[in-house]
Amino acid sequence: MAVNRVTPMGDTQDPFAAPGSWFGSLRWVRWVKNHWLWPILALAAFVRFYDLTAAAIWGDEGSSLLLARYSLSEIWQHAAFDVHPPLYFMLLHGWVELFGDGILAVRALSALAGITAVGLGIWLVDRLATRRAAFIAGLLLALLPTAVRYSQEVRMYALLGALLIAASLALVYWIRRPQRQRYLVYYLLLMSAALYTHYFAVLAALCHWLYLIAIRVQRGYRFRHIQRGNWWLANLAIVVLYLPWLPNLLDLMQHMQQLEAGGDVGWEPAVTLSSLPSMIWSWLIQDDGESLPWLIFAALPLAILGLAVIAVMRDRSVSRGSVLLALYTGLPLLLVFAVSFITPVFIERYLTAFALGLPMLAALAIDRLYSRVRMLALALLVALVGVELVGVKNNATVDSHDQLDTVVTYVNQHFLPGDRIVTSDMLWYLSYVYYDRSGAQVRLFTPPKVDGQSTRPNEYGFGTLVRRDVYLDSLAELPGNGRVWLVGSFDGPEEFSPLPATWQVSAEVHAGGLKARLFTPTPPAG
Repeated sequence: MAVNRVTPMGDTQDPFAAPGSWFGSLRWVRWVKNHWLWPILALAAFVRFYDLTAAAIWGDEGSSLLLARYSLSEIWQHAAFDVHPPLYFMLLHGWVELFGDGILAVRALSALAGITAVGLGIWLVDRLATRRAAFIAGLLLALLPTAVRYSQEVRMYALLGALLIAASLALVYWIRRPQRQRYLVYYLLLMSAALYTHYFAVLAALCHWLYLIAIRVQRGYRFRHIQRGNWWLANLAIVVLYLPWLPNLLDLMQHMQQLEAGGDVGWEPAVTLSSLPSMIWSWLIQDDGESLPWLIFAALPLAILGLAVIAVMRDRSVSRGSVLLALYTGLPLLLVFAVSFITPVFIERYLTAFALGLPMLAALAIDRLYSRVRMLALALLVALVGVELVGVKNNATVDSHDQLDTVVTYVNQHFLPGDRIVTSDMLWYLSYVYYDRSGAQVRLFTPPKVDGQSTRPNEYGFGTLVRRDVYLDSLAELPGNGRVWLVGSFDGPEEFSPLPATWQVSAEVHAGGLKARLFTPTPPAG
């Protein structure tokens, strides 16, 4: 396999270095056309589009689709009360306008963003190391289970990953050619878009700053980019572009307690020391690994750490690109883990964009081992691919017949004019209304607590998406006296207690953890 030539500075030679953006674009097109990139992207597309519609829309996805139904100005307004910025929902709004809101269409947006992230990751590693490392990175990125999973959801995580990898690539290009101001323009636009996509994008910006500090103070050749005025101006421009949203962010931070009370943040269990290696297992096999023997449980995360150390320690380039990837992958993971001892936010999907750095780091390490210990490098690559295939299989293990849409379809088919529908939980409600075709107003049951305190969601989080007249504090308040569909969890205690004594179950269906019961009121005896 061909390996890139090395420049006198020690970095791989840019294969797209022809003068002028037009000529550079043509060289990039020719390189792609005659290269192995297409099979890698085809693999990435296959695992992301495979069974894309098998799993039913779940609550978070339902909230995305509800928000996307609003106009752009209304999305801005409602997202201000949500836990995520508005850009993804605005893009989804336009996507739905073009392609409709079918499950394949709406999930395809994330799938395409995930495939794009794979291509950008290959490009980034090709800039930092050899073509062989880029190939390995592409293979591992295409199969990375956490990236595959969140490329199949109607949420912003795949888009965030693509934006942050693209911003990191723009940063690398600018470091190589600081006289090319357009790379900084690309960087500021991409980072601004990322910050409007997810608040955790700020962690990537922190990694970029620390990387510039690291290559400024390293021994030997020192890059003084962090002292350049145009770098500071670019970051100032990011702040200026973000200023319209800043008041909404500050207001959201002031109301975090309301969000926690509504279950929109802080609902994760408290972290423990084992949560950190569990996250690595989740990234790679879609299982927390805590049921494994402790030696195996610790072995995989330690092996990944060892690969990261090899990638950094054996980096002979003056720009030390492996340090950038190590910071990008490890720092957000450790910071969010530490913060979660105070407020639990150590959630896989929030960190998936940073998990993309792990295959790239592993590729650098394997590539650098290959020239000295070829069999070990190949064994590590085969082992990593094998682990990822386990995760890909776990992702694809979906019983399409045991999904909540089966329940909603049953209700749609047996619904009669005058029937009422009541759901027991906000997440069930958000999923249910996507599939509902009855034309009735689906209600959300919000009975007061024993002390009389309301359980209605506040105006923050998911509560911003639901009209006040959707809430139902008591079954006795239901209008009419006809049949009632109660939709709630299949397992667990009765969620609609107390039920009127005159209601009798006349039909029942359950799938995907959801249960719908049809109650027909009977006249009292006598």
